[in-house]
Amino acid sequence: MLVPLTRQKFEQLIPRIATGLQYKYYWGKFSDFLQRLLISVVAASVILVVKVVLRLDFGVGPILFFIGIIGGFYWLWGPILLAGLRNQKLRHYKYSGFFGGRVLDYWISEELVGKQETVNNKGDLVIVENREKRINLEVGDDTGFTAEISAPLIVAHKAISRGQRVEMLVVSNRADLSKIEEVTDVFIPSRDLWVSDYPYLRRDFFIEIGSRLRRSDDEDRPPRRRRR
Repeated sequence: MLVPLTRQKFEQLIPRIATGLQYKYYWGKFSDFLQRLLISVVAASVILVVKVVLRLDFGVGPILFFIGIIGGFYWLWGPILLAGLRNQKLRHYKYSGFFGGRVLDYWISEELVGKQETVNNKGDLVIVENREKRINLEVGDDTGFTAEISAPLIVAHKAISRGQRVEMLVVSNRADLSKIEEVTDVFIPSRDLWVSDYPYLRRDFFIEIGSRLRRSDDEDRPPRRRRR
């Protein structure tokens, strides 16, 4: 099932401003916070030095102070900016659709996410690879359309099985959605489970749309004949 969505619904599903889940995603780990904090300190310090050394006045001082405040709080609003930029990359597509299909296959893989250099007991330099286990889904429908989605593996993914119904948003630059450019989070209604790397969707609104379309689809189906 592939149902075209209006531009209004598309922009509601992919917000311009970060949702709570998107903010949490880009907040990252403690090391990410420290990196943003360092940028904030450097930005505020540069503005302060420029103001003191150049002794700017005549209305420029308050402007620099305001810029310094913004830079000093980058550690706080940085995730909002990063999420907004990522959302905008998807929002630039002209058309979108609600996709309903099935899990065709799934498998576990490992992905290299980083390397660390350390020294062992003998004083030798050792490179430690950081790997992350990921769940990979192949989903599709009766038309032959298939797509693959990858996400960090969590315990809840044990509930995934072949044949389960899945729902997601697809985007395209063609009005008839004949060429799908990108797909978003995958939702498995029977398990109330999301599979995603980055939480693109406003999930409450997407679930509401999915429930409405499923009810409509059930009403349109002809009644089953009773066996005698």
